[in-house]
Amino acid sequence: MQGALAPAYLQEIILEDQRTGEKLASQGVASSALFSIAELARERGSLSLGEVIATMGTAGMAFAILILALPALTPVPGPIGLVFGSALAVVAAQIAIGRKSVWLPDFLKHRRLFSNVLELIVKHTAPHVSRVERLVRVDRMKFLTGPSAQILIGLPVLMMAIAIALPIPLGNFLPVISLVVLAIGLMEKDGLITLVGVVLSIVAASVTVFLIYGAASVAGNVAR
Repeated sequence: MQGALAPAYLQEIILEDQRTGEKLASQGVASSALFSIAELARERGSLSLGEVIATMGTAGMAFAILILALPALTPVPGPIGLVFGSALAVVAAQIAIGRKSVWLPDFLKHRRLFSNVLELIVKHTAPHVSRVERLVRVDRMKFLTGPSAQILIGLPVLMMAIAIALPIPLGNFLPVISLVVLAIGLMEKDGLITLVGVVLSIVAASVTVFLIYGAASVAGNVAR
């Protein structure tokens, strides 16, 4: 499935930012995967989360980070941040212990995503993915994307998973963007992009702590 051409209605989504009209042509691994999964879901009506991740084979761990982070940027009703943030935490733990493939508990693995939801995710997140892909250079500083480096990435992913799961107004954007950058770097084996993702995750964690502290201070003042 990887590398398949996107259907026309999805090409329009990925190649043009719906807000600015900016052209965003991209042939990256992540974009191709998103196209293919959305099209497969359209054919079948829905896909389970386990099926989505399984389609990526050996790139599944990095793609799991991407596909579990993106819904938090999408205006989908329900506890999206909590569900996908929890799944990200599970994946982060597996990255930290050096696991090569993704394992999800059954209640997450069998959670179904309907085609309209997946298409909405692609529509709202593809421009962000495409912008990052335009900066990618395959195999640049590749040593930063190897197995040993990936183990160290588990902690930043876990921090961002917690940030995404927390119900903080406007608190999801930076954590998600950092994970998108990090995941694309791993998928394309671009160590520099991966490193940028890690740095962004540290910045996002600091901002999250600041927001939590600010919210706690306001709540404390109101309670007096």
